[in-house]
Amino acid sequence: MFKNTPFEAIAKTMSESAPKFTPAAMQDAIKPAQDNLKAWADLAQNQAREAQAALTDTVEAIKGIKDPQAAFEIMKASAEAGAAMFAKNLKDATALSFGQFHSTVDAIEKAHPAPEAFSAVAKNLKAAASTAESALDTAMEKSASMAASVSPASKAKKTR
Repeated sequence: MFKNTPFEAIAKTMSESAPKFTPAAMQDAIKPAQDNLKAWADLAQNQAREAQAALTDTVEAIKGIKDPQAAFEIMKASAEAGAAMFAKNLKDATALSFGQFHSTVDAIEKAHPAPEAFSAVAKNLKAAASTAESALDTAMEKSASMAASVSPASKAKKTR
């Protein structure tokens, strides 16, 4: 006697779907994930290269400096450049994340059994993501401008 248990339902679905799992179909299914990982690896590699170059430039600039004030100015410029690079890197990572989110929503919509029914949901998801990206960009810009406007505290005389 046949019983419709969850295990049997899964086994039936797997046996009906097995012919669809060809190497080409599996490669097509994995390709978007591979592309996303490659994009992140490329971004990380470029950011690491930029950071290494900035550090090398700072080390080269500070070599042989005898004047403490000149060394301080080089370190200050390096810190400002580092903060700008951090902001740029964060912005690039954010843009990649939201771009991949939009692509994923597009892929879901394309693969959805009723794409016209999912279309409104996809549109709302993309709009919400765009709003979040815009808010995050604004917050990063405000943070960067606030950090740039900070001046060192004046030294107060210690009394004992």
